[in-house]
Amino acid sequence: MTTKPKIIEDHEISMVELASEIANIKKRDGELNFRAQKTEEYLSQFIMFKPKDADEIKQKILKLNIPRMKESYIIKILDLMPKSLEELRVIFQSYTITISDDNLKKILDILNEYLPQKKK
Repeated sequence: MTTKPKIIEDHEISMVELASEIANIKKRDGELNFRAQKTEEYLSQFIMFKPKDADEIKQKILKLNIPRMKESYIIKILDLMPKSLEELRVIFQSYTITISDDNLKKILDILNEYLPQKKK
């Protein structure tokens, strides 16, 4: 007998949110299966901030009220954490949205508040 899971809700989550969910599963079950362990290892290499910070970044970008900005675009920004205007422009090239340089700079300013500063 096979079970067919029913999809109740479908929405995108950021890597930070995924790491948080995996941590909850690990806490609940005591251990992770092979795929979840590999996912946890992968995420630990790329996540640069805590879930609280990710939510703050998302809210700050939403408050900019950039026309046609969707939450899915913000999630992609959170996952890739661009460090320059060029990197941010590359992210938006895959979408049918044009964002002014002024708004791109505002987004980048928000991201720079949360990026770890390099020691000189």
